[in-house]
Amino acid sequence: DFSTLQGAMDWIPDSLPSEASRKKVAAVAANRLMEALNNNGVKAKMLVRDKETSDITVVELPKGIWQRWNFLWERWCIFCHMHFSRKHLFEVDIANAGTDITRMREFKEADVIHLSWINQGMLSIKDIRKIIDSGKPVVWTMHDFWPATGICHYTRKCNYYKTTGCHNCQYLPGGGSANDLSAKIWRRKAKVWSSRNIFFVTCSKWLCSAVRGSRLLTGKQVVSIPNPIDTREYKPADKREARMRLSLPIDRRLILVVSQRITDKRKGMVYMVRACEIMAERCPEMKENTSIVILGGHSEDYADKLAFPVCPLGYVSDQRKIIDVYNAADLFVLPSLEDNLPNTIMEAMACGVPCVGFKSGGIPEMIDHRKNGYVAEYKSAEDLAEGMRWVLSEADYDELSDNAVKKVSISYSQQSVAMKYIEVYNQARAYRHYRL
Repeated sequence: DFSTLQGAMDWIPDSLPSEASRKKVAAVAANRLMEALNNNGVKAKMLVRDKETSDITVVELPKGIWQRWNFLWERWCIFCHMHFSRKHLFEVDIANAGTDITRMREFKEADVIHLSWINQGMLSIKDIRKIIDSGKPVVWTMHDFWPATGICHYTRKCNYYKTTGCHNCQYLPGGGSANDLSAKIWRRKAKVWSSRNIFFVTCSKWLCSAVRGSRLLTGKQVVSIPNPIDTREYKPADKREARMRLSLPIDRRLILVVSQRITDKRKGMVYMVRACEIMAERCPEMKENTSIVILGGHSEDYADKLAFPVCPLGYVSDQRKIIDVYNAADLFVLPSLEDNLPNTIMEAMACGVPCVGFKSGGIPEMIDHRKNGYVAEYKSAEDLAEGMRWVLSEADYDELSDNAVKKVSISYSQQSVAMKYIEVYNQARAYRHYRL
């Protein structure tokens, strides 16, 4: 048996955009991996904080007041170190409170423990030490930098985690200090990580390359395996029918933008706004035949900011409807400035929708330039506009669409990803037996 540990919290209010968004993305990826493993001969279960499904393969932590207290206590401690400022309060984690899961039946029955998103009070560093001390092989999928840094999920070009170890943290007031919160958490992690074996997996080659330089991961195996997607669900469908079900324009070209929270600055909507202005100036006829569809929280905030008519769909949780949204689109655009391996690009491509995004993070690994979409120069609204224009007006659209579907089937199918993880699990188990 392989148990996948995934801390999923659904009570986070809108005031926690970064934290909630990262959790949602990681939860989707972990659930898809569990399904891929179960569909390819591995008995996998997922341990969550709050269960939202009747699926018997998903197991919930025992309920209790400490569940919520863990998160609140962690936030309070960070708040104090922030000098009672909310700035960056939900962009860092210190894992000082969590739940000991080593006594649970599911843990005892597992052959391999697979960690995924463990923040927000799911597991503490002390709890991770207990998991490692149990002697069971541990595989950890990194959805961001956190396991390789002191407290941050995205480093913003800081390299202390590679050189002297985390300190003088840019997320802390005044740029932190030599012995700030990031340095203290770094030392706690180092004690647990250094002398114990963990097999790390990143979702993108970009993240893999970046974290291999972390001093916390020195001597550790780090490999890159993408997230999987169920191509039986996410697949091309009739655009007209999809649009009719969603009450979207039938006779216009639709450009889709998707984000858990569209107002997050890291999502780069300011560049999307400018790119649309450039397109409207150079191709004024597009105003008459092109609309922007925005899927995600606060999508209505951009209804009057874009140069084209906007169809705000808001937040949608129904998978069938989400698939319809992708199939209704002619183009998917992700102007994100920092992303690991976006599920949204994978979902769009699986539905045969060409994609445009910046040359950032794992995006260039997914979009093959001018083959299944367009990779724009980083932070260049002009090139972003050129990419959108090229896909819609110049490229062989059917070829781009076919190439997108092929890319997903080869690189991100359940079987392809599951086989790679099974190999890592076998290596972890073999290493444990060798040590014994």
